[in-house]
Amino acid sequence: MNMRITQQLRERCNDLCELCNEEQASVAYAVSPKTNEEIENVVALCNTCLPSLVDPEAANRWRCLAGSIWNPEPGVQALTYRILYAYKDQEWASEIMSSVELDESVVNWALSAYEVKAVHKDSNGNALENGDTVVLTQGLNVKGTSFTAAKGTIVRKIRLVPDNVEQIEGKINDQTIVILTKYVRKS
Repeated sequence: MNMRITQQLRERCNDLCELCNEEQASVAYAVSPKTNEEIENVVALCNTCLPSLVDPEAANRWRCLAGSIWNPEPGVQALTYRILYAYKDQEWASEIMSSVELDESVVNWALSAYEVKAVHKDSNGNALENGDTVVLTQGLNVKGTSFTAAKGTIVRKIRLVPDNVEQIEGKINDQTIVILTKYVRKS
């Protein structure tokens, strides 16, 4: 989220972009997933660096990050590391990243932009959520019981298994069972 630069941020950055240290800072940029509620989460950027954040052709622009990686502000370190990580296969970026040992929390903050959230999906690729209703796409032998769940059985109010995107929990015949997501479709 972008906002106007506060006086406190202006004083911290001496009115210069905290990434390139060359141009006047014009925008306060909150480093996701954090918000701009605290100054530590915000970086002062110039009008050249801001659009370069989303420009994959801006690799040469970021050679200036050799200086900003050493900035004492965690937000500046996190954004710098995040940008460098996008170019980690290029020697100059790899060298800058290996030149400093950042706090683990800063690295985790930086890399949070690259995390892909695991999503439970049914047999058709539709995302499943807690509380959804699904239909079995084939008959299933339920282990530990004497019954078979027939194709077309409706399972209401499913629960997602948190550590396995291929499994959900649901009740069939008043028994909670684990069902593989590849055998259900969202209804």
